[in-house]
Amino acid sequence: MPHSATSEVHSPSAAAPSGAVLELRPPSHPMDRRSIPWWTVQALVSFVPLVLVLVLLGILITPARDWLLPAAAVVAGPGLLYAAVVPSWRYRVHRWETTDEAVFTRAGWVRQQWRIAPLSRIQTVDTVRGPLQQLFGLSTLVVTTASAAGAVKIHGLAHGPARDLAEELTRITQTTPGDAT
Repeated sequence: MPHSATSEVHSPSAAAPSGAVLELRPPSHPMDRRSIPWWTVQALVSFVPLVLVLVLLGILITPARDWLLPAAAVVAGPGLLYAAVVPSWRYRVHRWETTDEAVFTRAGWVRQQWRIAPLSRIQTVDTVRGPLQQLFGLSTLVVTTASAAGAVKIHGLAHGPARDLAEELTRITQTTPGDAT
């Protein structure tokens, strides 16, 4: 059952399969350090092509140069600031952990989201590796439950540990009684 650490939360806990209560607490594991350059490249890919197109058009179209080149600077400035600051900040904030009862995640720096997926509610466990993640040797672990909030995702795990964790969670959830089996 997902939870958010915002003021919308009515109860900071979820029922565990054994009837015990899972307390919402900070997960202990950081992402892999290679997440910082991965997130930096993702940020750069999101705005650099636009800046290049604006600069190229500004060079090629003389009458539009006066507004295309400043537009490129307006896009590049915040984009570079974002790429320089946010990946390190994300690394400090994002955390994950698995226990015998649940998978815990925490993400977000302005609007923090804390999620708990009790093992008895897990339906599927997958690893996803996009092209940039493959380049940096990273994976995303996707833990799917029947929650309306969607899957619990642990971004920025080293590929080997992500694969091992997916196998372990799959094995554990197959033997855990609950409503997802």
